[in-house]
Amino acid sequence: MKSILAPGVTLAGLLCAVSAAGVTGSAEGFAKGVTGGGSATPVYPSTNAELVSYLSDTTARVIVLTKTFDFTGSEGTVTATGCAPWGTASGCQTAIDQNSWCENYEPSAPKVSVTYDKAGILGITVGSNKSLVGSGSSGVIKGKGLRIVSGASNIIIQNIAITDLNPQYVWGGDAITINDADMVWIDHVKTSLIGRQHMVLGTSASNRVTISNCEIDGQTSWSATCDGHHYWGIYLDGSSDLVTLKGNYIHHTSGRSPKVAGNTLLHAVNNYWYANTGHAFEVDSGAMIVAEGNVFQNVANMVDTSSVAGRIFTSPDTATNAACTSYLGHACQLNAFGSSTSYTGTDETFFQYFSGKNVASASSASAAQASVPSNAGVGKI
Repeated sequence: MKSILAPGVTLAGLLCAVSAAGVTGSAEGFAKGVTGGGSATPVYPSTNAELVSYLSDTTARVIVLTKTFDFTGSEGTVTATGCAPWGTASGCQTAIDQNSWCENYEPSAPKVSVTYDKAGILGITVGSNKSLVGSGSSGVIKGKGLRIVSGASNIIIQNIAITDLNPQYVWGGDAITINDADMVWIDHVKTSLIGRQHMVLGTSASNRVTISNCEIDGQTSWSATCDGHHYWGIYLDGSSDLVTLKGNYIHHTSGRSPKVAGNTLLHAVNNYWYANTGHAFEVDSGAMIVAEGNVFQNVANMVDTSSVAGRIFTSPDTATNAACTSYLGHACQLNAFGSSTSYTGTDETFFQYFSGKNVASASSASAAQASVPSNAGVGKI
């Protein structure tokens, strides 16, 4: 009987691929218990339209990416008047004038012509009960991000890359947007060459979110700081958010990695920051941050000290760190610094909000230094 398999594909190999499809491991921290598409039979989109349909419909799905889905050019381009708040040198980002941003941010900035890819501006809508999983290192979405909004819940995004969202322009697009959602796990995702935020939680409640083992790659030819380091990294601004940030490799940024505001309780544990020319944390009003067991290597400033309006605990010494035990279930771990400026924050007044929540475990900073850079990102599970 003639084989119906594609050339080079064996039945054993196909069965192996199918059996291996789906989510690896489980979420730690605040989004513990998220199931995504659960045991749904995996689907393998082959076109952009299929991917969009699978992600946005109301059916519980496990969606497996086996190739690059390239959205660049799919919605045409737009030419408009933007601005250059940081000058017109080749290494500086210019900006799309979205919602009159140029007039509000820097009215005196030179006006420039901008031509951008329309697909990057607004991400693909992700419905509830979805698992989006890459196969090996082959799952890539190019030119468009993802939007988990409007009440979507129980979602897992794992082992994919998102890249090339108008990186030369502020407001060129966000890689992952979460707003008005709950129970979201972002794991082993790599984001690179993003115009605006790599990850952003909007002002509505995003509730329980875990971001783990991701690579936020800020290397770019266009930067708001004009130095090859992306400024707009992670923005957590929800009105009632519980965010676990664990085991992530955040490198070549210059600010907002993360900026925390709104009413956000953030547990930042065992992350590795590397090569940041500005600052990692912005502690805005409403922020409640515990930072423990992290590594800051070649980071100019752990915290932007020009404006600390929120609350932060930076696990400064073993005696002070013992206060974590009653609320987080363990003594907080010391952070580690190499060629970086530390910050001492001892505010414990918000620890009560960890009580009764799923809190991620913590290892030493030395363990994070040894494991995070090689484990974070796509193709590492």
